[in-house]
Amino acid sequence: MSNSVNPRPFQRLLVGHGALLVFIGCIVGFGFLFFLMEEISLWPIPGKIDYQLPGTYDAWRMAHMEGIVNGMFLWLAAAILPLVPLAARGMKWLTYTALATCWTIVLASCFDPIFEDARGLMAGDSLLNNIAFGLFYVGVAGAFIVSGVIAYKALFTKPTDGD
Repeated sequence: MSNSVNPRPFQRLLVGHGALLVFIGCIVGFGFLFFLMEEISLWPIPGKIDYQLPGTYDAWRMAHMEGIVNGMFLWLAAAILPLVPLAARGMKWLTYTALATCWTIVLASCFDPIFEDARGLMAGDSLLNNIAFGLFYVGVAGAFIVSGVIAYKALFTKPTDGD
């Protein structure tokens, strides 16, 4: 590593939030399952609730996968963090930007299966759609920034003796 910054606290933060996002992806997976089953049934608990959850197959699948994928991205970011030549301020900035990016994308993706007209692909008349759109906007911008900074620092920063 080209500096003496201890990446451990930032790695722990990324790993912990990554685990939370994977956990949310698993919880949303139960919603996906109940959507597919067209009822709520938790074996071995007897009985079932005949209820069709709102949303579409694609919306539930996307919300389920966003939690898992973004959580794993944070785990990957934690793993590579010591390899990216950053000062303490840059490491902190990159960590919190990655967290904000992943959380906004996961939260925005959960709007579509739950709320009608809240897909968030473009601004529109629905307040919930506009909230999802705003969250996606922040997340997508953050994804470009985080990946761009990592690429630039890894590829164009001059190596030091310890690298």
